[in-house]
Amino acid sequence: MSFSFTDPKPNNEPSFSFTGPNPEEVEEQLQAIADMAHEILRLIAKVRSQINS
Repeated sequence: MSFSFTDPKPNNEPSFSFTGPNPEEVEEQLQAIADMAHEILRLIAKVRSQINS
């Protein structure tokens, strides 16, 4: 298994490559983590707006 970062893309987003037994499964796990992070941030914003109002 290897994990490596490459040069940043034009939009300043770093790109990376992952090679292992099942890259598709890893991609699905990363997407699930990203989805959870977005939901957490949405909930934090909701709580902050309730506190500030």
